[in-house]
Parts: sequence; C-alpha cells; structure tokens
Amino acid sequence: MKLSEFKAALKQITNLHFELPDGNRVPAHFHVTEVGLISRHFIDCGGKERFEKSVNFQLWLATDYDHRLSPSKLLSIIDLSAGVLKSEDPELEIEYQGNTIGKYQVSFDGARFHLLNTKTGCLASDQCGVPAAKPKVKLAELQTENSGACCAPGGGCC
Repeated sequence: MKLSEFKAALKQITNLHFELPDGNRVPAHFHVTEVGLISRHFIDCGGKERFEKSVNFQLWLATDYDHRLSPSKLLSIIDLSAGVLKSEDPELEIEYQGNTIGKYQVSFDGARFHLLNTKTGCLASDQCGVPAAKPKVKLAELQTENSGACCAPGGGCC
C-alpha cells in the first residue's frame, strides 16, 4: 500500500485498528513513534545496483492504556513529516515489536489495516544459480508403463 492510499483510507474510518498476520490486533493503546523515509542503496547478489524507498511507521506500546490514536491524529502526524517525506509516495511499511521487531506491508479491508508478513528473496535468481521451484507431485498419481506388472505379485520388483 502506498502512503497516499493509506492516507485516503484513514479518511474513511473513525477508529484505527491494525491486525497482525496471526489475526490478533495490535492493542488499541499503541503509539506511532516514528514516521520516516527509508532509502536503501545496495548491490544484489547478481551485482546489480538497486535503489528502494519506503515510508516507515513504528508502532509502539506503552503502559498508558487509555491512549487512543485517532485516524485524524495520525493524518496530522503524517502531515508533520512532510518535510522528511519530501512529497514522495513509496510503499508503506510498519514496524511492530513482537518477539523481535517485525516489518510488515499493509493492506486495508475498508474497516481495519492488516499487517502482512514480509519475506526475503533472491533478486537475481537468474544469475546466481537458484533452481526453479520443483513441481509438487503426488506419488499416488505417478504411473509408469509397467507399474501394474512391477508391483503385482510375482512382478519381480521385490
């Protein structure tokens, strides 16, 4: 989800809810402690130079259980970060503290935001020898020309 899409979704709701990939919700008393523009400049394993940008929000829990961040308040926090974001509209990622800091992509279902697991992967699989995924085959469906004779009593396969 791009930042512009997130902001448009915030204007449609009255309560702010984030749901984790396991179906649990981020407790309602969360804070947004950071809004930032993350830039990555790197070389992939195939030697190609790459650039990525994302907007990052960090969700944090404190012991102030009565705290509730409204969608309009979050919009004002985003507006305060305009100088840092420099009118860019990259993908949004959210950090949230679980057993370790998790980084999530975001989707919206019309009522709540869903935090989606992120995954790593090879960006140059065509150059570094990563084999293509093997097709899944059910052994019960495998047949050979002599499969009936081989496994029949007296077929000689045992």
